[in-house]
Amino acid sequence: MPTTPDPSQAKAAGALLLCRAGHESVGLAAQLLRERMLLTGAGPEWSVLVPEGEPWLHGAEPVDRVVTGWATALAVSAPWPVLALWWDADRSGLTLAAGFRRTVGYEWLANGTPVGEDEAMRTFAARLGLDPVLDMQALDPLTRPVSGADARARLRGLLAVLTRAGVLLPAGLGPGEPADRLLEVARTQPGAEQIEWNGWRAAVRAELEAPEGAGGGSWLRGRRARVLATGQLAAGLPLTVWGVRRHSAGWIVAGTLLMLHGALGLAYDRLRAFD
Repeated sequence: MPTTPDPSQAKAAGALLLCRAGHESVGLAAQLLRERMLLTGAGPEWSVLVPEGEPWLHGAEPVDRVVTGWATALAVSAPWPVLALWWDADRSGLTLAAGFRRTVGYEWLANGTPVGEDEAMRTFAARLGLDPVLDMQALDPLTRPVSGADARARLRGLLAVLTRAGVLLPAGLGPGEPADRLLEVARTQPGAEQIEWNGWRAAVRAELEAPEGAGGGSWLRGRRARVLATGQLAAGLPLTVWGVRRHSAGWIVAGTLLMLHGALGLAYDRLRAFD
């Protein structure tokens, strides 16, 4: 049975979802998460989603489990990776999702003690295309005990390395801030967009009207599209069932989103075959 969350723990929690894609692509995909978020830029090739945090503020799930489900759902439905940065009163960490690959995570205790595996950090760097020598030298200290470097400082150090991959978060939009503060900063950014759930009909229409070839979120045609859509359907059902059994809203969303994208992909490919 789900447990009642600690109010102080929930209020200290926060998260950012960094997507290696532009506003239009991220906005279409994020709408299907059915959560209120703000979307703004995070560099020339990156966007950032700032969630209001309702699932961990008023639910029974910790922030890391929720955002892992969201990142997985976004990444499997689009050709770009999603990096979730999360924190609460006791821990901070990251989760990288890319397609159907197994997610990569790393975690630090509040005092900065690393509790992840070195191999996970190397896999993280490889999947983002970071330099295997210079960038790994910069990431390596994050996996070693360092006096005076707490968990939030570790995430800031990670973001400093990610500037080489083009990540540029707006000032004030960083690890350690509560959700309300992050939302306040995001709203002031040029081009900030409110992501809201407008119903399945509007979401499906937006996906089907997305121009073909506009990276991220648009539907492909042919055998490749059918294979991808079938894989999404096959993965979505057991993931949804697993989420229901674990009372995990994040994984239920991920599974549902997978099945929706799979069904729409097959339907769209069939419709375009008659054009």
